[in-house]
Amino acid sequence: MAAKIRKIVVTVDETRIEMGKQINPPTRRAVAVAVIENPYAGKYVESLDDLIAAGEELGGLLGEKCVKALGIQPSQAESYGKAAIVGEAGELEHAAAILHPKLGAPLRKAIEKGAALVPSSKKMGGVGAAIDVPLGHKDAAYVRTHFDAVEARVSDAPRANEIVVAVAVTDSGRPLPRVGGLTKDEIKGEDGLR
Repeated sequence: MAAKIRKIVVTVDETRIEMGKQINPPTRRAVAVAVIENPYAGKYVESLDDLIAAGEELGGLLGEKCVKALGIQPSQAESYGKAAIVGEAGELEHAAAILHPKLGAPLRKAIEKGAALVPSSKKMGGVGAAIDVPLGHKDAAYVRTHFDAVEARVSDAPRANEIVVAVAVTDSGRPLPRVGGLTKDEIKGEDGLR
């Protein structure tokens, strides 16, 4: 089953000045959000295969939209994250079915590599609900400069029978990072951690 997508929203957040300091190049975070119909709204089903398949489809689609919005090559992506909001006729496990089993592989393909776990969040919510999409470096989870989050929201979603699915991709870490730890230049890329 292909995801029944009602709407896609793509935004780019670009920070140019932070605490009076010029950020050059600016830090940029793209978020691509799909509002999809929840095929299991209002009923309990044991197998969530349709949502797992939807997650696989959306991982690549939304990842590619983020890369395009940033105007970068896939290899230039630095961090990523994913999140979902389930409308009131669904259940939290519906978000887990979209986000966890199969969304990651096509997202990694869209940004080239991605050895680290994709940070995620999920919740139940009504129309206009916001969710913070957690961010982490795509190849090394211990790179502190890329610990961040970006908000995702669609003004008319999720309706009771919908799910909002968000993917975020950046071309940089936080502006003015200075809390130490592993830097992106020190990544070994062996285990997704360092």
